[in-house]
Amino acid sequence: MAENHPVAFQWVIEARERGAKVLHVDPRFSRTSAVGDIWVPFRAGSDILFLGALIRYVLVNELFFREYVVPYTNASVIIPEDFKDTEDLEGIFSGWDANRQTYDETTWLYEGVEPMKATSTGRGAVEGSHGGHTEHGLHGMPDLCSHHRDLTLQHPRCVFQLLRKHFARYTPEMVEHYCGVSKSVFLNAARTFCTASGPEKTGAICYALGWTQHSNGVQMIRCAAILQLLLGNMGRPGGGILALRGHASIQGSTDIPTLYDILPGYLSMPRFGEESNTLNAYIEKYGSRTGWWYNVDKYIVSLLRAYYGESAQPENDFGFHWLPRVTGDHSHQAYWLDMLDGKMDGLFVMGQNPAVAGPNSGMERRGLAKLKWLVVREMVETETASFWHESPEVKRGDWRPEEIQTEVFLLPAAGHAEKDGTFTNTQRLLQWRQKAVEPPGDCRSENWFIYHLGVLLREKARRDPQPRHAGLLALTWDYSIEGERREPVAEEVLQEINGYKVADGELVPGYTALKADGSTACGCWIYSGVFPTAGENRANHRAAKGFYGHGWGFAWPSDRRILYNRASARPDGRPWSERKKLVWWDFESRKWTGLDVPDFTVTKSPDYQPPEDAVGDEGLAGDKPCLLHCDGFGWIWVPVGLADGPLPAHYEPLESPIRNPIYPKQQTNPLASSKARPGNEYAASPDTHFPFVMMTYRLTEHHTAGGMSRTLPHLAELQPEMFCETSPELARDLSISPGEWVTIVTARGAIEAHALVTSRMKVLTIGGKRVHQVGVPFHWGYSGLVKGDIGNDLIAISEEPNVRIMETKGLLCNLIRGKRAENLEAIDKLREGQGGR
Repeated sequence: MAENHPVAFQWVIEARERGAKVLHVDPRFSRTSAVGDIWVPFRAGSDILFLGALIRYVLVNELFFREYVVPYTNASVIIPEDFKDTEDLEGIFSGWDANRQTYDETTWLYEGVEPMKATSTGRGAVEGSHGGHTEHGLHGMPDLCSHHRDLTLQHPRCVFQLLRKHFARYTPEMVEHYCGVSKSVFLNAARTFCTASGPEKTGAICYALGWTQHSNGVQMIRCAAILQLLLGNMGRPGGGILALRGHASIQGSTDIPTLYDILPGYLSMPRFGEESNTLNAYIEKYGSRTGWWYNVDKYIVSLLRAYYGESAQPENDFGFHWLPRVTGDHSHQAYWLDMLDGKMDGLFVMGQNPAVAGPNSGMERRGLAKLKWLVVREMVETETASFWHESPEVKRGDWRPEEIQTEVFLLPAAGHAEKDGTFTNTQRLLQWRQKAVEPPGDCRSENWFIYHLGVLLREKARRDPQPRHAGLLALTWDYSIEGERREPVAEEVLQEINGYKVADGELVPGYTALKADGSTACGCWIYSGVFPTAGENRANHRAAKGFYGHGWGFAWPSDRRILYNRASARPDGRPWSERKKLVWWDFESRKWTGLDVPDFTVTKSPDYQPPEDAVGDEGLAGDKPCLLHCDGFGWIWVPVGLADGPLPAHYEPLESPIRNPIYPKQQTNPLASSKARPGNEYAASPDTHFPFVMMTYRLTEHHTAGGMSRTLPHLAELQPEMFCETSPELARDLSISPGEWVTIVTARGAIEAHALVTSRMKVLTIGGKRVHQVGVPFHWGYSGLVKGDIGNDLIAISEEPNVRIMETKGLLCNLIRGKRAENLEAIDKLREGQGGR
């Protein structure tokens, strides 16, 4: 966090100066380790072993916050008798279909809950829509409120007891043997973190790509959620799980997504099939009878009205049929493989540099060479724009530029100081930035490019009136433009995102004002309230008040700084303690109040109990803080929504130096996709040709793939050359001197780098054997002021099953002294002798 999120880390330092303890769990000793109280080096890819042992430590030592866990989590919920755990089935959960290689998630439902049924939300059809409900067993969200509970947590099939059984073998001894963390170090870290619990104390967990970029990364984060729920650290000040974002607005690019499978505000993109035949079929699929997602009809209809304006009417399902359908895997990894297979003609690349930043970058460059056209919008000529004449493949003589058919269009882009707009940062805070200077020459903003491209495409569509163009022509594309460069007015875009009443254009005050009848339009329901009245751009507010900073920017939703903050009060509505109070029930005014905007219906009393036929938010009791879940609980057990299990289980990375010590018959996540094919091969696990564990990481001095830093002299000179980190012990074993050239080889590729021999990399004892780890930064490429080999050439294209991210930590490599050109024969022998696939 100190290395890659230094601005946010200032608050960690401030907390430490006030007495907080900082624990850093990371294979490498970094600036974070240097200022932390405890550093825990461990084997990359063994995270769930370590986290599972922490969960076990909490349970075995009765350190969980019972007064929080029982009312606020699903620990007391009973699971059906026919459920089987990975402990019963040697590494897989019940519901596994070996032929289809997928799970039937209905086996993970609560006892007393029926599998999902058609029309389960009980709302009826959207008013005026002709769609009705589909037949053939369309399924919606199950009614999780019909569960059975044991408030004593003693029932053998309650979530709490299943959790205890599931992690029983995740012992400190297992951590010592297979994570490489000594028992004493583990127990010290566990004791220290578990003190951050109870009415008077909280603790936070911060993570970034060190967790996400694994073949079981989502379940690593699930471990953190379980741990924090057990300790009572969710929804409370000083608690939570912070997903640290590596760019200024990565949070914004998921809220209003650049992802293929979600719509703005985390609405699901419709999938091809029954669920998308009609708008009401979609609503039944993704709505819930209780909880806040009961309102999905209001949000999707308002989004469609924002997209299609007057063309979106009840009679045509508000233009729902114009939305694209997900027909398969359209992720970055999958469409690059399609590109390699000649299934794609063209590509827009804006703010990315996949020629060096993508997994198996060499393979991705080969994909670029099969396109007919490529548009790159950038502030500099990146490697993606210059691959056809500057890539390693060209320099080695593998390609001739004149034989590459891809036509490349490099369009100059404006920088962040040259355009108006918002960033949404790690804490969900929208902050408006004002244009400081005009962009030079032909440089233009993204708003300009997309708007004027849309104008041209719509003009072309008008000249060719095919039915397929109806959605494009229906788009609301009437933004005001200003200045000689005809720039769209960015505040108008933010107003559309905020939402407005269709009849008169009046801005809505927030998402609770949105309707399902087509009378409101809203570009992203969770952002609604950022521009509640004309002239009031709350993202541009700069008058912070109080500890939580209200008045500085706008945190979605509704300027809440801490999500699920109902949990910051006891079930009866009183604060857990004076020191940790955040929101509470005011018994005189009969409202929720406090230091933050309550993430709860302000008039719902703590003792409210829903009638049997209650729906939506009214279907959740007054002591259920997690209003987006249809049962109102924090989910220790995930009954629906994940592809690979209701609880995290330890699986080894797709390449590993050991066999899985927990589940010998199930080496890797059964749903992870290796995408193995020629050019994307894997080593065996273990593999004598590739004995070392490798991870990629970022440096403070460079920005991701280097396009914004290797072109700036004052940053380039701080980290001028590609290197890899190795321990002194490994350097001695291989006779490598500090600063010497070494070649790093994986089953996919080979690169050269300077050896940084440092005790920051520790030798670990794993399964009775010494295991070395090698650290590889990924900032260099063949363009810019400083150049170097490409770390991501070593990484495989792979997919975690829930979010389809690649694995960049815990893979296997080898090191050879000398530069790559000196080691071609040795490289070939290693890759020919690998035992993998």
